[in-house]
Amino acid sequence: MAESVIPPQPRDYHGWNWSGFVTLYQREIRRFWKVGTQTVAAPVVTTLLYMLVFVVAVGGSRPAVGGVTFGHFVAPGLIMMAILNNAFANSSSSLIQAKMMGLTPDFLTPPLSALEQVLGFALGAATRGVVVGAVTAAVISVLPGAGLSFAHPWAIVYFAVAASLILGLAGVLAGLWAEKFDQLAAVTNFLIMPMTFLSGTFYLVDKLPEPFRSASHYNPFFYLIDGFRYGFIGHADGSIAIGVISMGVLTVGLFLWCWRLFVTGYRLKS
Repeated sequence: MAESVIPPQPRDYHGWNWSGFVTLYQREIRRFWKVGTQTVAAPVVTTLLYMLVFVVAVGGSRPAVGGVTFGHFVAPGLIMMAILNNAFANSSSSLIQAKMMGLTPDFLTPPLSALEQVLGFALGAATRGVVVGAVTAAVISVLPGAGLSFAHPWAIVYFAVAASLILGLAGVLAGLWAEKFDQLAAVTNFLIMPMTFLSGTFYLVDKLPEPFRSASHYNPFFYLIDGFRYGFIGHADGSIAIGVISMGVLTVGLFLWCWRLFVTGYRLKS
């Protein structure tokens, strides 16, 4: 008598699905690492070009800013700009590519909760942002006239991680909302880039006339760049306490927003 064959049973996950979460996170890491020339090396080269323009061509004629040379002042802002742009690009491109290629079932079908999915995409984007920022900082630190000092290391770490998470989560929102690459490019060109350049990357916000000076303090990128620069030069254009608290609140708020959209399957299940 032939033995009865028991069909394979689906795995039953109790609590946190570590296997699925780690797999999704590794997928996000391998996405950008596989094309490292484009995702890591290219942003570093772009930042170096900015440094050449502002430090070599312009910096020599500029007075000290915040008690430091112009090169020391602008370097942290450029590093933060690379972190912001790359964290946003990682999660947003991942989701829009999956939607355009019909691959959303790849992460909707597995037994992954909305919390695990949001964390996977956000941490993958944050990893790219931190990696690009670290490589950029290492290269800039050896440039003459732009050497980096470390006045408050805790601020460097906190605002770098906060920026990576905030823009990673913002990229998730943009990737869910966008239905084609043109829409995603519009978010980058008309929202992310203007907010980055108008946040004190190359100047002290206190030097701006009203109402632009007051308006700048409502730009979250201002607190990210200002706090990050404070970690290097020990000078802040705004309140570090407000920056720490507001960026923490913004991170939690964006995370809950992304989690809710994944729960409802916003523009993923249609």
